[in-house]
Amino acid sequence: MPALDIKNLISGLQDLDKYRKFTWHGTFQEYVDMVKERPDITRNAFQRLYDLIVSYGTEEYVEFKKKIIAYNFFKDPIENGKDAIFGLDVYLMKLVNVLKAAAQNYGPEKRVVLLHGPVGSSKSTIVRLLKKGVENYSYADEGALFSFKWVSNNSAEAEKVFGTQKEIMCPMHEEPLKLIPTEFRKKFAEEINRGRKEGHRVSIENDLCPPCNYIFNQLYQIYNGDWTRVIDHIRVHRLLLSEKGRTGIGTFQPKDEKNQDSTELTGDINYRKIAEYGSDSDPRAFNFDGEFNIANRGIIEFIEVLKLDVAFLYDLLGASQEHKVKPKKFPQTDIDEVIIGHTNEPEYRKLQNNEFMEALRDRTVKIDIPYITKLGEEVKIYRKDFNSKTIKGKHIAPHTIEMASMWAVLTRLEVPKKANLTLLQKLKLYNGKTLPGFTEDNVRELRKEASREAMEGISPRYIQDKISNALVNTKEGNVSCLNPFMVLNELEGGLRHHSLISSEDKKKHFRELLQVVKQEYEDIVKSEVQRAISADEEAMARLCANYIDNVKAYTQREKVKNKYTGQDEEPDERLMRSIEEKIDIPESRKDDFRREIMNYIGALALEGRQFDYKTNERLHKALELKLFEDQKDTIKLTSLVSNVVDQSTQEKIDIVKGRLIKSYGYCEICSTDILTFVASIFARGDVKRK
Repeated sequence: MPALDIKNLISGLQDLDKYRKFTWHGTFQEYVDMVKERPDITRNAFQRLYDLIVSYGTEEYVEFKKKIIAYNFFKDPIENGKDAIFGLDVYLMKLVNVLKAAAQNYGPEKRVVLLHGPVGSSKSTIVRLLKKGVENYSYADEGALFSFKWVSNNSAEAEKVFGTQKEIMCPMHEEPLKLIPTEFRKKFAEEINRGRKEGHRVSIENDLCPPCNYIFNQLYQIYNGDWTRVIDHIRVHRLLLSEKGRTGIGTFQPKDEKNQDSTELTGDINYRKIAEYGSDSDPRAFNFDGEFNIANRGIIEFIEVLKLDVAFLYDLLGASQEHKVKPKKFPQTDIDEVIIGHTNEPEYRKLQNNEFMEALRDRTVKIDIPYITKLGEEVKIYRKDFNSKTIKGKHIAPHTIEMASMWAVLTRLEVPKKANLTLLQKLKLYNGKTLPGFTEDNVRELRKEASREAMEGISPRYIQDKISNALVNTKEGNVSCLNPFMVLNELEGGLRHHSLISSEDKKKHFRELLQVVKQEYEDIVKSEVQRAISADEEAMARLCANYIDNVKAYTQREKVKNKYTGQDEEPDERLMRSIEEKIDIPESRKDDFRREIMNYIGALALEGRQFDYKTNERLHKALELKLFEDQKDTIKLTSLVSNVVDQSTQEKIDIVKGRLIKSYGYCEICSTDILTFVASIFARGDVKRK
């Protein structure tokens, strides 16, 4: 085996040009030249966050007569969908609208953005995605931002300011233009923005952080007010935000009261440096490394924000409204960051009932993040984690994920007030299915009347845990295929010990919903087996042609020629009714249905198109059910239950299994299981017409 040349391997993977771009250093003048070309590098935190989100593009669609904008960013293009958010486009649109208003200084920039919802509704995932996006954006050319450090330049005059240090980094990663004195900023902004009619306009706000302000003033005195000499001590550098590096991205999580200390937010004294600088009120002897400090220029997350101690809330109020924090023994310090918190339902109810928290309520913008109520979107959550790529050596039978998702969504829906609408039908309407007698306006009314819908119910985490349990149990039991009943049984068994459901009535309701899901599953698999049995294209075409010949003769009051005897005969009423009854066409409406079919065929002929039964959904379904009824006895499906199957029947069953595998995604094991299951239904005479 040849030796591995590690240097040669790594050198081929390196991108030194990119490294040089990320580690760019330059003079203050060079930075100003860049600002003139690209004023967007001076955007504030809200502007950058909003621009980041829209940079990935949008998709527009209409749902129940409402235009919805879906932001591609929330599909997590950064990590190929790892933290993708499903089914919450309406609420994410509200969040982005708040960020847009804040970016334009309309008011929300002075508020805490509070994501509120039940446990497991993806609040943390949304914030994690925002933090990840902010970090990634700082590495992109369009998201570049800059900060600065002080350098001694080996100046004898500046030695007493720098001491033994050659360089002092700005601890809060400030915008370099803040080095321009307040009295000169207006003139500078006029010059830098001259001739710019659109796009970002440069504006300089707020003061330097205490350490930088101290160094600036000391040098200003040394150089007798000559700002041009002070600025020679500045080196501007590219700023890369990093959560791990605690640069521009902060996270704060409440702890127990004994271990909480507000200095975690605003920094604390560095006792080792007091000896060097002689005083604990010297800003150089203070660590400006609290979460508010290090999150400057970016974003800070407050986990379970409403569990914060009162001492922390005072800091939070000032940080949101005035964009200032108060470090110990130092003046108020300006910050530029997005403050976003999240909380669960019980904690928010406490906030509403606590009159002492009125100031915080007044300074928050609440964005509801409920559970998903659209079945198709709920399915995507579990498909992301449980699929053929992530689950090796085990097949997940068709509808397993869908049935678990269906139950989860049903638990979140409020019982409809309309007496003629079941909870399952409501779920189907929300999922985009049309039902007779219900319009899009009706669906909008259903949503409006259910004000608490999706704020309670089963969490996706519970579903994920139980699917995992079922997979483990099948592995231990040497079962290579996971079917819906295995998962549904796990879901039901877990209810007995569910820590968040104490009400027995609620548990009973959830168990009843499991029975609804099982019945729906029965109907689905019966339909699939029926279609697999009746999937003989030639037989279907012959049956259709026979039906059309008879309908044509009936509507035109003619006779049908018997192909075998050559005799003219009356249309076969028994054949026509046996097909029409499969889709519940009553005797009184048979003439209307037959004329409808002939008119449909005539309209196609006028367009030069040939009739195909597959283009007429109702007729196609009726033919399928009729063919199934004719063929199921010849296949002797019920013989599977007794395990006595002759060779001829087995061959026919194998053909049906092959169709289930090819067309519906079953494997050899679950196709056999599903045929046996459906056979047991037929064996007890439980044939439901759909």
